[in-house]
Parts: sequence; C-alpha cells; structure tokens
Amino acid sequence: MEQATVDNFMKGRGAQFNPNTRFQQYGYVQEHVEGLDEEFIQKEKTEIIYTYPKTIINKVESPDIGAAYSLNPYQGCEHGCIYCYARNSHEYWGYSAGLDFERKIIVKKNIIEVLEKQFSNKNWKPQPIMLSGNTDCYQPVERDLEMTRKVLQTCLKYKHPVGIITKNSLIKRDLDLLSELAAFNLVHVMVSITGTDEKVRQLLEPRTATYKNRFNVIETLAKYKIPCGVMVAPIIPGLNNHEIPNVLEQAGNAGASSAGITIVRLNGAIEQIFKDWLFKTFPDRAEKVWNQIVECHGGKVNDSRFGTRMRGEGKIAESIMQLFKLSKKRFIQRDDNFEFNCSNFNYKANDIQLSLF
Repeated sequence: MEQATVDNFMKGRGAQFNPNTRFQQYGYVQEHVEGLDEEFIQKEKTEIIYTYPKTIINKVESPDIGAAYSLNPYQGCEHGCIYCYARNSHEYWGYSAGLDFERKIIVKKNIIEVLEKQFSNKNWKPQPIMLSGNTDCYQPVERDLEMTRKVLQTCLKYKHPVGIITKNSLIKRDLDLLSELAAFNLVHVMVSITGTDEKVRQLLEPRTATYKNRFNVIETLAKYKIPCGVMVAPIIPGLNNHEIPNVLEQAGNAGASSAGITIVRLNGAIEQIFKDWLFKTFPDRAEKVWNQIVECHGGKVNDSRFGTRMRGEGKIAESIMQLFKLSKKRFIQRDDNFEFNCSNFNYKANDIQLSLF
C-alpha cells in the first residue's frame, strides 16, 4: 500500500498505511487516486466484525506479566497507538497490522456464555484474569457494546478476581461494579499513561483519552477505594523518557498506589509501521530515537526474550530504569502490594441465581 507522506498524514490514526501481512504473497497497490483505483481506496469508517470463539480465556506463558490468564473482548483497537504490540495478532485474522488494526474491530459476541461455562466448571481454579492482555477493553466501541461491563458483572457474580489495564476514561462508567469487586479484593486497575504532552499524545495515541482525563481516572478510582496504579508504558527513548518523573508525580498526587514501566519493542510488522510514523511525525529527531531503541535491544528494535524484552538492556535502558526507580520511590508513597482474593470464588453461582426464580 502507498505509505504516508507529511502532506497526506491522516489525523486521528496511528498507522499511516497497511503493510502486507506475513501470510500474504501479493497485495493491492494504489498507484493513483483516480479511475479504476477508486475501488481500492481505504475507507475511514470503523467496521465491527462479530466472532463466536469456543474459548476466551488465554493462559499467560510469559513470566514478565503478573497475571495467570488474560481475556480480550475485542481484537483490534480504535485507539490507534502506533507502538502497540497487539497489532501483530491482527494478521492471524487475515488483516493488516496497520490501518486494519484500527478500523476492523473483532468482537467476541458470545463471550459471557463461554466465560460462564468456564467459571461453572468445578475443576476451574480461580486465578486473576487480566483485561486485556492484548487490546484495550475500554476502547471506543465498548461504549455501545458493553462487552467489558458484562465481563465485570460475571466476575462479580462468581466472585472471580480480575485485573484491568486501560487508557480510556470510559472505565468510570463502571464504578458501581468496580466498587463492589473492590470490596472483596477482586479487582486492581492499572492506567496506562505515557506522558503529559498532549501534542505528542495526539500523534502517538490518537484516539485515547487525554492525559488529564487519565490522571482523573486514577483520582476517581482512588476516591472510590478501588486499588489502582499507573503504567508508564511504553517508554520510547528520545521521545518520552524525560516524562517519567512528571507522570509518576501526577499519578502519585492523584492516588496511584503502584507503578510499572516497559520500554518499547518493535516486533514483527510494528517495526515498519512505527518507523514510517516516526520519520513522518518527528523528522528532526527520528534518527536519534530509532538508534536509541536499537541500543536498548542489543542492536535490534525487536526482542522476544523473557526477562529483557520489556526492560531492555544497555546503558540507555539502565538509565531509564534508574530514573523510574528513583521517581517511583519519591512520588508513589503508598505502594500497597495488592493481592487478589481467590477464596470467595463460587462455581455454583449460576445455579444459585437460577434457584431464585
């Protein structure tokens, strides 16, 4: 596909083109926006695609992630974060990791039916399930579809522990459910905040909540005594690493009781998507940023090794982690070492509810 230039940069989108997937040998090429090529022009409207999976809980194999399982109501994400590692997974659905990832949203329509079947299995051992390990469970389509809200209702019904990571203020809609879950130590929320500069956010994460609104999410959750923290992730050296103290200070003032961090890694198709975006949006520092990412990953921009892939290596990565450590110690003064409660889980919850009728 035709790649973007500064003149035709698409505002409101992260990726600026659709690279072929790793499974494609051929692809359509748009030479000119005229004549017969008109039928190949990419449409801006988001498309919702329903699917009916047999399983929806994924076992987390990575030791880098503090959760036993993940659950994703949606595949693809309208937020359009240019760095998102989940972009690669869209290729398994036959779509591109570029614009398709932001415009073709796959919805797991039968998610509650499958989830209840799993929770009702007497052999199921409750461990925290993370919403979402792949794409944001509170992305824009959630406002109408309410798949995430239904998952939270199901977790409350069975008293099953659930973790949430999001960068959307829509989570405040579900304060009623989150408060009830928190009363049983069944929920913990991490709010992803990559900086404080709105001009950068609009380019980096074009359809997410503003940074101000995300800090407000932390403040609101803390007010309702819902355990919450901040994820300063991902850090892109040369672009937002200097923001670490600012983010942690504002998050700490808002009530965050924990903090995490990752360094960007550009696996698979994300490498060319991110590089295209970087040289279009920050041409004055693109080379510097790119070279620093390379230095953080042993001479590459991608890394799949457990233990180093999210933290990076080398002097730049070490300085970033040191800045985070010092800033966290200074500003996150109420580290609560939260632990999920798995003891109240009741696999017979559905039977009990049915007996009431």
